[in-house]
Amino acid sequence: MSAPTRRIIVGISGASGSIYGVRLLQALREMPGVESHLVVSDAGWRNVQEEHGLQRAAIEALAHQVHDVRDMGAAIASGSFQCSGMVVAPCSMRTLAAVAHGLSDNLITRAADVMLKERRRLVLMVRESPLHLVHLRNMVSVTEMGAIVCPPLPAFYLHPKSVSDIVDHSVARVLDLLDLPHTLAPRWQGQSPSTT
Repeated sequence: MSAPTRRIIVGISGASGSIYGVRLLQALREMPGVESHLVVSDAGWRNVQEEHGLQRAAIEALAHQVHDVRDMGAAIASGSFQCSGMVVAPCSMRTLAAVAHGLSDNLITRAADVMLKERRRLVLMVRESPLHLVHLRNMVSVTEMGAIVCPPLPAFYLHPKSVSDIVDHSVARVLDLLDLPHTLAPRWQGQSPSTT
């Protein structure tokens, strides 16, 4: 008997860093037994176009299923939709605030709210700098509700050679949080003992 399909929802909101959502979709597409569900905000589509220069159809083709951000009747809006988790990559401060305050005003924030109420994995790749007090309080709030705040921060100890290496490392950390096996980035093997 084959293993059940694992469904992962990917939200792309209107912060800079749509490359993380796109790379995550690419990685999920290559994984057998994983089905990706994509939902993108209007500002998210603008950033995809600005940062990648790719047409909407090219991004949608990476997902197994695409949902309109205004479709509050979509399957992913219900707790009865069985899935393993959701990632918002990137997660704007507006989206973070909506999730922190239970404002299910579009399909991204509704699906995130469902993850929280059903006690499923929700990973928010928040993107903003510098942070003010409301940003920080909203991060505390979603953490207390069970979400994982996972800013895409580079790990220079891995000696990345390119922007792609940096992006892959952040996406690899998200895949780890979803308990999905991958070879996207090297793992820290420990430091060699000092010879001095």
